[in-house]
Amino acid sequence: MTTLTHDAPVSSHGASASRLSAGLTFALVSSLSFGLSGAVARGLLDTGWSPGAATLVRVAVAALVVLPLGLVALRGRWALLRRNATLVVLYGVLAVAGAQFCYFSAVQHMQVAPALLIEYTAPAAVVLWLWLRHGQRPGPVTLVGAAVAAAGLVLVLDVVSGAQLSAVGVAWALGAMVGATAYFLISADEGNGLPPLTLAAGGLVVGATSLALLGLTGLLPMRAATTEVTYAGPAGTTVAWWVPVLVLGLVTAGVAYTSGIAAGRRLGSRLASFVALTEVLAAVVAAWLLLGELPRAIQLLGGVLVLAGVVGVKLGEGRPARLAERPEPVISN
Repeated sequence: MTTLTHDAPVSSHGASASRLSAGLTFALVSSLSFGLSGAVARGLLDTGWSPGAATLVRVAVAALVVLPLGLVALRGRWALLRRNATLVVLYGVLAVAGAQFCYFSAVQHMQVAPALLIEYTAPAAVVLWLWLRHGQRPGPVTLVGAAVAAAGLVLVLDVVSGAQLSAVGVAWALGAMVGATAYFLISADEGNGLPPLTLAAGGLVVGATSLALLGLTGLLPMRAATTEVTYAGPAGTTVAWWVPVLVLGLVTAGVAYTSGIAAGRRLGSRLASFVALTEVLAAVVAAWLLLGELPRAIQLLGGVLVLAGVVGVKLGEGRPARLAERPEPVISN
């Protein structure tokens, strides 16, 4: 099997600034795109769509759009795809279908905020994986940054009001955390040779297929409606049902996954995973604009702490090894 990843270097003399700038741009685009999904999907859910149906449509539309681009990027190197077939399946099952299915299962048993909080412990899991598997021990600044970001996330998600936790819900949320961890690790793996678009396309196809199978077996309820969708926030409006469907597929899945992979390969899985915490901030803003859910002062304070934690993680990256000194991923049959 293929070792998932080494943490990619974020700088190397002359190329460092442009690589870091591009990586941060891709990461923020990915976070903003992912952050829209909750508010956009909420409009569909309020008209009778089930979470499973909204997720399946989101991933399937993205797969249809990204697949041609992924095939072009592959440039006929089918042997490369066959060699990484297991990795693509893992990405699709864990990072795409698994994370979504586990998250929706978690919120059936517990409140949304604690479920999200548990899932977003994935960055800490990334740091732990890189430490245990690849010996990349985090420095004190990285640990402090992680702690500050986690504290900020608690405030942003507003779980201090005393949410009741369910053991079953916690188990499902931990499953979602595993899926999110797989997303960050696999996205950052440059050693497999797969173009980011090809990996995204393959993962989306596998994810859509997995979700469809879950629907056919009845494990994931599938309900849809063609009722007009109304968003009641300051930027809200009434649109046809297919508008949020396209936004979910094209923006919150297609753009989000593709740019997220590109970010991971430029920043490394550790930094990319912590920058991705800004998705929570994007979700708060989107919920206000589209749904009229105003963030409280404590949530705004949490957002500041999340950003401060991301900066701490960046400062804690230390002096990375040169690209030429980066060990090759181990591949065994």
